[in-house]
Amino acid sequence: MAVAVEKYHGTGNDFLVCEADASVPDWGEFAIAHCDRETGATIGDRRGADGVLVLSIEGERVRMRLYQPDGGTAAMCGNGARCAAQWAARRLGTDEFVIDTPAGERRARVGEDTIAIEMGVPSFAPSDVPLAREEPLIREDVEGWEVTAVNTGVPHAVVFVDEVAEIDLAAMAPSIRHAERFPEGANVNLAAARDGGFDGRTFERGVEGETRSCGTGAVAIAAVAKRLGLTDGEQVRVSPPGGELLVDVPDEGPATLSGPVEFEGRGEVPAP
Repeated sequence: MAVAVEKYHGTGNDFLVCEADASVPDWGEFAIAHCDRETGATIGDRRGADGVLVLSIEGERVRMRLYQPDGGTAAMCGNGARCAAQWAARRLGTDEFVIDTPAGERRARVGEDTIAIEMGVPSFAPSDVPLAREEPLIREDVEGWEVTAVNTGVPHAVVFVDEVAEIDLAAMAPSIRHAERFPEGANVNLAAARDGGFDGRTFERGVEGETRSCGTGAVAIAAVAKRLGLTDGEQVRVSPPGGELLVDVPDEGPATLSGPVEFEGRGEVPAP
C-alpha cells in the first residue's frame, strides 16, 4: 500500500512528513526503510531523510511525533517542529498555533520567510538532561573533550572549539554520545565563535551521524554560550552547515528558535 509523503527541510535538516492516519503498521520500520541515505525515499534533492514527522490536526492544534532513521523516537526536534508548522499552516489557514510534542506543547509562528517555534526552557539539571550524577556537567572532561550538558527537549553535549571544520566529528562524537554519564545517550555539538555568533555542527542521536542542521542543537549551543559567559545577548545566531538559525534565550521563560523552511516535494512510498 502506498503512503502519501511530503518532504520539507529546515536549514538542511530534512524530514518526510506523513499524516498520522496513514495505513502504516510500524512507523519505526517505516523510518528505517525510507530515511536511509542510500536506499530510502527519493523526494527533492536528497535520498532519504533525517527523520519522519507523523502529524495530525486536532481542532486548531497539531500533534507531532518524530521517528528517527534508527527506528527510535525523539521527544523534541526544533527544525522538525518548524517544518511541521509550515505543513500545518497550509491546512489550518492560520499563522499561529500550538504543536503538541512528547516534550510538551510548543507555540509556533509562521512568517513570510521565517518560522519560529518555542523550545521550552533549557535545563542543566542532572535529572533533566539526564545525567548519571547529581551535579550539573559544566565544562568537564568527557572522553578527552571539555563538555557542557543541557537538555533543550533532548539531551545535548556541547563542546566549544576554535574551528568546527577542523574536527573529525564522526571520530570524536560516538564516545561522548555513548558515555556512561549520559544514560540515555546525547547529541554531540561542536561550536566555535564566529562573527558575533557561533558556527555549529551536530552528531545526532538516532541518526547516528552528522546532520546539516539541528534545531535543539542550535538552542543548546546558545544556552551553553550564555551559561559560560560567551555571549551577553538574548538573541544568538547559530550557523550550522545548512544555513543560519536565530535563537532567543531570555533570562526567564522559553527559548525560541527561528529560521527558514523549504518545501521540497511530495510523492508516494510503500509501507514496509
